[in-house]
Amino acid sequence: MIAWLSARTPFPPVETALSQPNGLLAAGADLSPERLVVAYRQGIFPWYSEGQPILWWSPDPRMVLPVAEFRASRSLRKRVRAGIFETRIDTDFRAVIVACARTPRAGQDGTWIMPEMVDAYCELHRRGYAHSIESWRDDRLVGGLYGIALGRVFFGESMFAHETDASKVALAALVAQLQRLAVPLIDCQQETAHLATFGARPIPRARFAAHLAELIHSADPPPGWRP
Repeated sequence: MIAWLSARTPFPPVETALSQPNGLLAAGADLSPERLVVAYRQGIFPWYSEGQPILWWSPDPRMVLPVAEFRASRSLRKRVRAGIFETRIDTDFRAVIVACARTPRAGQDGTWIMPEMVDAYCELHRRGYAHSIESWRDDRLVGGLYGIALGRVFFGESMFAHETDASKVALAALVAQLQRLAVPLIDCQQETAHLATFGARPIPRARFAAHLAELIHSADPPPGWRP
């Protein structure tokens, strides 16, 4: 059984999450900025489909990308050097998350980025927590990613590409930004072969929780993202 949350109910310990499906912890509550910040600080994130209640997850193991271990292929490094795409930060956050929701993906039917989730993360962006890394070409948004910054962790949420390598270039730009901010860890949430090609790897949930305890000491938006 999973916990059902009201607006005031705290999250249960992440150790109580189900093993099948992997990491399902609780259902219910809301997507208020306060609830989301509390969730991410504990390594919990929302993920659900249309017609479902809000579902909260904390999988074990957890896929992470240590920034110092990021691997860029020779072709990606060449793309970055060529300057085919202009990379920007936070110039059109809503367009990025909407594109992530609407871009078809192999093996997926529909999207988990519901309209209410778009609005919730746009509010987090307004408050300085959520950020987008964008690839532009000829003044058109052609790729990007978004996620949550808390303390010295970046929680990656989703990415999209409308041109070859546009999202990969955005990922490389994110890594460069995190290096400037001395942020050592990207949370990738779910294990995928695609993320593994960049150096991401699964770690036990307990070790991930220890990283969060070490790297997140404040619930305030971290400085350095905006001028």
